[in-house]
Amino acid sequence: MHYQLYYWPMIQGRGEYVRLALEDAGAEYTDVARGKGGTGAMMKIMDAHKGTPPFAPPFLKAGLLVIGQTANILLYLGARHGLAPKAEGGKLWVHELQLTIADLVLEIHDTHHPLGPSLYYEDQKAPAKKRTEEFWKSRVPKYLGYFEDLVRANGGGFVTGRRLTYADLSLFQIVEGLRYAFPKRMAAFEKKVPRLIALRDRVAERPNIKTYLASERRIPFNEEGIFRRYKALDL
Repeated sequence: MHYQLYYWPMIQGRGEYVRLALEDAGAEYTDVARGKGGTGAMMKIMDAHKGTPPFAPPFLKAGLLVIGQTANILLYLGARHGLAPKAEGGKLWVHELQLTIADLVLEIHDTHHPLGPSLYYEDQKAPAKKRTEEFWKSRVPKYLGYFEDLVRANGGGFVTGRRLTYADLSLFQIVEGLRYAFPKRMAAFEKKVPRLIALRDRVAERPNIKTYLASERRIPFNEEGIFRRYKALDL
């Protein structure tokens, strides 16, 4: 199977969680919008008025299937590339974890855009600062503490135990993104989640991931994506 991934070509964003799964699995895929005419092709699929057009990217074409929503794409890929348990209960558990990660991703985005994505950060600096303070005071400990506890309880180095799943790849991206967006705050917080940081390190050393991170396929973090670095929010 040669997959076609559709996502915005200039950012990691929500598409990065899918890229990490495809890369770790060694799957053949094309990041369509990064090629000539790719963004237009992506918009054409979304503007279709028949079939099952996705609401927004990322979405994945797999043969005749068009699969939208990050967690839904990962549910599909996980079962086919050894990135999820085989038992139904295990598959649903990892899917649940990914949905929780999706909730966290939204809250991270809202630190810099608490009033909505249609406004510039410069139009909501004061609310963003207030939102960020609350995020680091209560939400980061709640989310990252939850995953830290899972790694400790399951005792295998990954969030569900000894075997890596796509949820671990996504947690790697969470740690990397928080390190980029909030270097000072994250550096101070990491000592509270040592197992989660160790999980991040294990993922980074996986051969396919290591190769991907060093390649041009890995789009650098920037101030157009979910994880944005604003000095005023990292005091």
